[in-house]
Amino acid sequence: EVHLVESGGGSVQAGGSLRLSCAASGFPFDDYAISWFRQVPGKEREGVACVSTSDGSTDYAGSVKGRFTAYSENAKKTAYLEMNSLKPEDTAVYYCAKHMVLSHCKWWRATYEHDYWGQGIQVTVSS
Repeated sequence: EVHLVESGGGSVQAGGSLRLSCAASGFPFDDYAISWFRQVPGKEREGVACVSTSDGSTDYAGSVKGRFTAYSENAKKTAYLEMNSLKPEDTAVYYCAKHMVLSHCKWWRATYEHDYWGQGIQVTVSS
């Protein structure tokens, strides 16, 4: 059974940093890209970042490029989202998700390209 479990969220002041973790189990971790999404009430889930677990390549939404870093430690079957220079507009529930078929970050911004999701974790950035 596939499981994705996020950890590392919390509250931080603007300019601060957090690192989210996504521990995976139940599938060959090296074979599927892991994406990060976020959602605020009343808005659609937004793709934030993606990491290819096969070659380490990444892609980012423009709003976080240069501030967020996605990477994975395959031996631990864990993906990470390092978030620096956080802004109040980064406040959201963050989700990691397994890409349905691809090991690289293509079409990763579409929620329907992902078949398993973590439970979500709150990140709150205060001004």
